[in-house]
Amino acid sequence: MRALAEFIMRGRMQATLVVVGSAALPLLFWLSAAASSLVLLRRGPRDAVGILAWAVLPALGWWHFGDPRVLLVMLGTLSLALLLRAGWSWARVLLASIALGLVYGVTLGAVFSQPINELAAELHKLMPQMFDGVYQKMSVDEQTRLQALVAPVLTGLMAALLQIVSLLCLMLGRFWQAALYNPGGFGLEFRALRLPPALAFGLLAVIVLGPNLGLELAMLTPLCSVPLVFAGVALLHGLAASGRLGRFWLVGLYVSLLLFLQLIYPLLVVLAIVDSLIDFRGRRARNNGAGPANGEG
Repeated sequence: MRALAEFIMRGRMQATLVVVGSAALPLLFWLSAAASSLVLLRRGPRDAVGILAWAVLPALGWWHFGDPRVLLVMLGTLSLALLLRAGWSWARVLLASIALGLVYGVTLGAVFSQPINELAAELHKLMPQMFDGVYQKMSVDEQTRLQALVAPVLTGLMAALLQIVSLLCLMLGRFWQAALYNPGGFGLEFRALRLPPALAFGLLAVIVLGPNLGLELAMLTPLCSVPLVFAGVALLHGLAASGRLGRFWLVGLYVSLLLFLQLIYPLLVVLAIVDSLIDFRGRRARNNGAGPANGEG
C-alpha cells in the first residue's frame, strides 16, 4: 500500500491515473476516494482540483447508470478531508460525518425510494415472526408506528454504511500521508481519539430519543452511532498500544465485527461513552509529543 501511495504522489499523471481508473472500475470506488483524499491532504485543494475534476467524470457515469455511491463517497470523503486539512480534530470530523450521512440519506431516499419501500413492505410482513409475542401485545397505533419507522431506519442504515466507508477512505488517505511524510503519525493521532462527555451523551440521546421525536429523525439513530463506534475502536487500539490490552484482542475485534456485528457494534458504542467519562488511556498517552500525521506540524 505504501508503494501505491508513493506512485500516487509521484506526479499529477500518476495520481490522475489511479484516481480516475479506480473510480471507473466496479467495487474500487473506495480506492479512488482514498487516493483523492491523499492528494487533497498533501497538496491542498488548489493543486488537487485538476486531478479530482477528472475523477468526477466516471463517478457521474455510475450515477447515470443508477449507482450514486461512487460520487457520494468521493465528494463526502473530500469534504471531510478539507476539514481535517483545516486543522479539525478527529472528534469534530466524526461529528461532521453525521451531517454528511444526512446528505447521503436524503439522496439515497430519493434515488432508491421504490426499492426501500418494497423492502420495508416485506419487513412489515415478517414483523409478527421477528417480534413474536411482543408484536401481538402492541396496540394498533404502536404497530402502525413501528411499521412507519422501518423505511427511515433502512435509509439511515444505508447512509450510515456510506458514512463509514467515507471515514475509512479518509483514514486510509491520512495513513498514506503519514506513512510517506511522518511514519507512525496516524497511529498516534487515531489512538488519541476520544469524544468529550457532552458530545458522547448528546449522540446517545439522539440515538435513543430520535425515533420518538419524529419519523424523519429515526434516520439519525444509525448515523449518530458511527462516531461512537470509531471512538470505541480507537480506545481499544490505544489500550493495545499502551500494553494494557493484548494485541490479539484487536484481531478478535475485527473478526468479531465480521461475524457478530449485531453484538460488537453496540458494545463499541458503550465503550466509547464510558471512555468519555473515565478516559481509560490517560492524559500522558495523548501528550507524548507526537506531531500531526501530515508531517507538516
